[in-house]
Amino acid sequence: MKKNGYPSCFGTLEIVFPIDENGLRSTPVKCMVCENKTPCLSHAMKQSSGLTVKEEMVDRAYDSNMMGFFERWSRKKDLQRRRQKKVNKF
Repeated sequence: MKKNGYPSCFGTLEIVFPIDENGLRSTPVKCMVCENKTPCLSHAMKQSSGLTVKEEMVDRAYDSNMMGFFERWSRKKDLQRRRQKKVNKF
């Protein structure tokens, strides 16, 4: 089934970039062969769920000592503000 010329899974983060058994996100094989994979993932990351992925990245960087407490706090605060702006738009 298609919507607006795209497959019905287009831009759905949990389908095109799910969390695997190791707790990391990866693109499924079925998406790798799709001609819409790049715009699809880009669209998914622009949604509020994309901010969740960025937050996960910040947490992983902090857990691996690649970033300090204040940088983590600052980035998470920024992501929280962005999420609030997206919510207020709708």
